[in-house]
Amino acid sequence: MRIKTGDKVQVIAGKDKGEQGIVLKTLPKQEKVVVEGINIAKKHTKPTQTATGGIEEFPAPIHISNVKLVDPTSNEPTRVGYRVEDGKKVRFAKKSNETIN
Repeated sequence: MRIKTGDKVQVIAGKDKGEQGIVLKTLPKQEKVVVEGINIAKKHTKPTQTATGGIEEFPAPIHISNVKLVDPTSNEPTRVGYRVEDGKKVRFAKKSNETIN
């Protein structure tokens, strides 16, 4: 997976197309990511003895192919590449050729 937790991504397809957010969680086996404020789903919960019921909103997973990493310099979506620097494999933005943490 070229996208990691904490990366800023932009949605390139779906109902939230064009919106940006921070990756909260990655699900590599399902090839999905959970992005803050994107793909909001609602869940109806019944009241219990400890918690009150109601409608709970949470970000649902979105497929990895529908998001792109945001370039740190231009704030635009970019593809991700890999290269070796000082004996370590690092990611870089293909648009600006800048190394990503």
